Amino acid sequence: MMTPKNKKYGWLLALIVLLLLMVVQKPAGESATQPPAVLLVAVEQAPLAITVNVAGSLKARDQVVIVNTLEGRTTILSLVDEGTKVKKGDKLIELDASSLQDKLVDQQIIVQNSQAAFVQARENLEVTKNQSQSDVEDARLAQQFAKDDLKKYRQGEFPNLKKEQQAKLAVSEEELRRAEEKLSWSKVLFEEKFLSQTELQADELAAQKARIDLELSESNLALLLEFTHVRSLTELQAEVDKTRMALERMRRKAMANDLQAEAQLKARQASLERETAKLEKVGDEIAKTIIVAPQDGVVVYATSLQRNWRISSEPLAAGQVVRERQELIYLPASGSMVAETQIHESNLGKVAVGQQAQVYIDSMRGRSFKAQVKSIAVFPDAMNSWLNPDLKLYRTELDLVEHAEGLRTGMNCRVEIQVKQFAQTLSIPIQAVVVDDGQSFVYRERAGVFSRQRVELGLNNESRVQILSGLQTGDQVQINPPLTKTAL
Repeated sequence: MMTPKNKKYGWLLALIVLLLLMVVQKPAGESATQPPAVLLVAVEQAPLAITVNVAGSLKARDQVVIVNTLEGRTTILSLVDEGTKVKKGDKLIELDASSLQDKLVDQQIIVQNSQAAFVQARENLEVTKNQSQSDVEDARLAQQFAKDDLKKYRQGEFPNLKKEQQAKLAVSEEELRRAEEKLSWSKVLFEEKFLSQTELQADELAAQKARIDLELSESNLALLLEFTHVRSLTELQAEVDKTRMALERMRRKAMANDLQAEAQLKARQASLERETAKLEKVGDEIAKTIIVAPQDGVVVYATSLQRNWRISSEPLAAGQVVRERQELIYLPASGSMVAETQIHESNLGKVAVGQQAQVYIDSMRGRSFKAQVKSIAVFPDAMNSWLNPDLKLYRTELDLVEHAEGLRTGMNCRVEIQVKQFAQTLSIPIQAVVVDDGQSFVYRERAGVFSRQRVELGLNNESRVQILSGLQTGDQVQINPPLTKTAL
């Protein structure tokens, strides 16, 4: 695929050939089927400059792209005029911040509520910890008291109760013994008629009472040892176990309450941090509505340089709605320039980084600027490939070695990249070569006879091609070969 510049030279060459054909045409009236005249050109040994000519445009080397970083879409309230020279820190664009101001107030209220909830959760954690400590301490004291009660019963109360019942039993036994002895003497005295029947009956009743008291003491002692002591010991031991489990439950409950309060505090803190971050983000967004110059330079609207068919060509102006990440202003710094162009894939083998070039500015006729190839894209331009899959153009930048005050970003230019300079080499016009099955041929004339001669080609420019082998100086080749072969 030929570049626009190649097409221009191709049409010019075709016009010259057409004029030559018209000159050598036979007079009117002769047969229209007469074959066209054969045009010959001599093979020359002469200087040959291999260049690649492409169209491009200028841009500043140190250019800052001002991009809208505000989320969503917003409206331009005011902007500086294009072409204005600005200093670092000067205001370039002011965007509409009214909705953000309302959002800022709402977010401030949310942050205040989150702050209050956080403080409440923090105080609740302290209260919960204190209450947990108090509850655990009460449960620990209850267990300690239960242990003390068990110890007191085992070592104090039960031995005293046992001694008391044993003492009562001993007293009852002694009283029974005395009552029985007295009754025995009373019976002897009654038989001797020294006691009355009433006194004898009284002694018998006292002995009977002493016997019943002894049985009662024995029963109380047995009841204490076999039932009361076992039950009291079991109850006190159970109380110890119950208070121990209550203490464990209280500790776990206290831990759970503390963890829950801590989790609630962390949740409130996270919520406060999130809402605070949102508030800061809104503040940052409001700050982004005022766009200032990051460096000194001349204001160039991005819409003035964009040639993408997908982007609206409407010029940047106040009241226009812009989207996030949209390029708004190019701010080139004063100084060196860069020529930006696209190299066709057929010329990639010729162009290399570091090659010298001449840049011709369309608006400065008769003047050129020295340049050097700075970079060549690794992949073809996606937009051109999308529009025409067969067209592979590689973005290329050249640094201008020279500079002039009249150079401006966006100026159209023609770039002539100097590939190689031959002091003397064989060459012929490029249209004299035909290609057949990947091989190059010319039609050579010797003694009026034309023969198809295979040739090995070297480098070429837009008009001539280098001959490495197959021809000699002075050979005549046909410049208009038969159209049955494919031209190079």
